[in-house]
Amino acid sequence: MAATHLQLHLAAPLKPRIHLHKAKTFATINPTKFPTVRCSAAAATPTKRSYNITLLPGDGIGPEIISISKDVLQLAASLEGIEIKYQEMPVGGSAFDLAGVPLPEETLAAAKQSDAVLLGAIGGYKWDKLEKKLKPETGLLQLRAGLDVFANLRPATVLPQLIDCTTLKREVAEGVDLMVVRELTAGIYFGEPRGFGVNEKGEEIGFNTEVYSVSQIDRIARVAFETARKRRGKLCSVDKANVLEASMLWRKRVTDMAADYPDVELSHMYIDNAAMQLIRDPKQFDTILTNNIFGDILSDEASMISGSIGMLPSASIGQSGPGLFEPIHGSAPDIAGQDKANPLATILSAAMLLRYGLGESKAAERIEAAVMETLNRGFRTGDIYSAGNKLVGCNEMGEQVMKSVDSPIPAAV
Repeated sequence: MAATHLQLHLAAPLKPRIHLHKAKTFATINPTKFPTVRCSAAAATPTKRSYNITLLPGDGIGPEIISISKDVLQLAASLEGIEIKYQEMPVGGSAFDLAGVPLPEETLAAAKQSDAVLLGAIGGYKWDKLEKKLKPETGLLQLRAGLDVFANLRPATVLPQLIDCTTLKREVAEGVDLMVVRELTAGIYFGEPRGFGVNEKGEEIGFNTEVYSVSQIDRIARVAFETARKRRGKLCSVDKANVLEASMLWRKRVTDMAADYPDVELSHMYIDNAAMQLIRDPKQFDTILTNNIFGDILSDEASMISGSIGMLPSASIGQSGPGLFEPIHGSAPDIAGQDKANPLATILSAAMLLRYGLGESKAAERIEAAVMETLNRGFRTGDIYSAGNKLVGCNEMGEQVMKSVDSPIPAAV
């Protein structure tokens, strides 16, 4: 199986709904066939060659992986004649230490005014005992809501170079190439009412509300159908419609929308079965549509099929404004500052930023090809190491990718 090329194409000028266009394929790379989603005003001016990027290093290993990814991004951009200006802002626990809140107003304002946002990671043991409104995770949710990036695209692909890293049998994992389309700014993470109280027995309780409106379901479902259309034409919508009213409405709206996509094979699966099937037979899936909480769980599960959560990038996009690009792993405070982190997910997130947020596909291709070449040369961080390869730290992995950035890009086929 050839490796998957994390390739994204910008759409035509913004329409009332999201439009997607077919991706281009490159030699030695098997495309994941990401959808084309417009997420930046910068894309409306393809001749523009100067951009503003907001960097949000965050906590734990965040500063390490963002520093390396910035260097890779800068080199790839400069080789393509692109000027990038950076503004680094605090978010998460580090922002709380500086400003007393996990998302300062200045950080959100800078993010909104930029062409794209690259985030490292947030959270850590240090801030676990803070009240909820001050926790780093609350800052991340506020950032997503503030940018209105409602669609989170998380690919999970088993690269041939890393087939020995997966915990699944080779025959189960080999050939896996799926995309999780996760709704990101609604559902139980944002629903009201929520909080703490006391029940009729005088016991303390905590409660949350899972709520979705028709418009919220429809816009993420359309992204998923368009994604499936550009991939292998199969969409599995995951819900819990046998129990939850929000899921009942979700299934109804997704089923109704299928009439607009006769070329897409739609199926439905309950979340508990989907979690099992993702491990039992992951190749049955192409595109998975989920709500916020189910998508959070399934995409992390899917990441381990590919060998390591340290390999997978993500793109969070909306119908306008800057997109938010970040690795799907956490802040890993236990290895922070030890030069052990895998920077590749963040480096690939930077490539997604170039392609989605800025429309700079050639620079993105340089980064994607450099990551593949580095893996082909046998360099591995601890999370993806196997016998016979070269164990390196976070910094050296970044340096090796940098060496490959100016290599020739594979020709189109």
